[in-house]
Amino acid sequence: MSLAELIRLDGKRALVTGGTNGIGKGCVLELAGAGADIILNDRPGSILLDEVADEIRALGRQCWTVEEDAFTREGCESLVEKAIEAAGRIDILVSNPAYGKRCEFVEFPADEFDKVIDATFKAGFHLSRAVARHMIESKIEGSILFISSVQAEMPIARCAPYGAAKAALNHLTQSIAVEMFSHRINVNAIEPGWIDTPNERREFTEETIQSEGRKLPWGRLGLPSDIGRAAAFLASEAADYITGTILPVDGGFRFKSMQADSVKDIRDQE
Repeated sequence: MSLAELIRLDGKRALVTGGTNGIGKGCVLELAGAGADIILNDRPGSILLDEVADEIRALGRQCWTVEEDAFTREGCESLVEKAIEAAGRIDILVSNPAYGKRCEFVEFPADEFDKVIDATFKAGFHLSRAVARHMIESKIEGSILFISSVQAEMPIARCAPYGAAKAALNHLTQSIAVEMFSHRINVNAIEPGWIDTPNERREFTEETIQSEGRKLPWGRLGLPSDIGRAAAFLASEAADYITGTILPVDGGFRFKSMQADSVKDIRDQE
């Protein structure tokens, strides 16, 4: 079978949380483009849910929408239950819930810390457990994907709880992968770098995004579609032999200070 055939997801049904914007939407569109039908999740009252569902159907794919809050255990369990009821099965999970707040460590509010951990780490546990149970019971050799972050490896100022939560998510990914060996369920995580999303544009101006992007090794911020393509690959038969892997998709962001010019500037200061 050719690589083009192996990477197709025809007949697969993928649950993507937070799939109406940013990285979630990038994953949704790339999975649908590769042939998967989509169970699209967003929080209750989302004004984007129907709009993105129409985009998916325009690609010739089926789409079921599920409004549920994936930041809580009850919401995660209800979401998976509704997804199975609507679509009949889940072959692929893209676990994408996250919440971040930029704040000095010594000033970080306790309630915000709890929210970051609940939404960014605990939600991944509750979602993946519910989906794994379904896959095992239904004998589905599926794929579970977590959206992590390069911040799991990089200590970035004013982001301590978020980075810690993503590091925990990476460990969870590999621990689950080990337990899923006998069920032939692939479990992997993607580490996006600095991605051009609506959330980033609320934090930074267009001028900052363009100027800072030019400083990165690839000369630009990443796009949601960059993450989506990685997700489509990891969910496909082409990645059958890949499990327990943490895949950075960051255009070299982790190594930006190692560029020749940067190293030269450091040496010139010595």
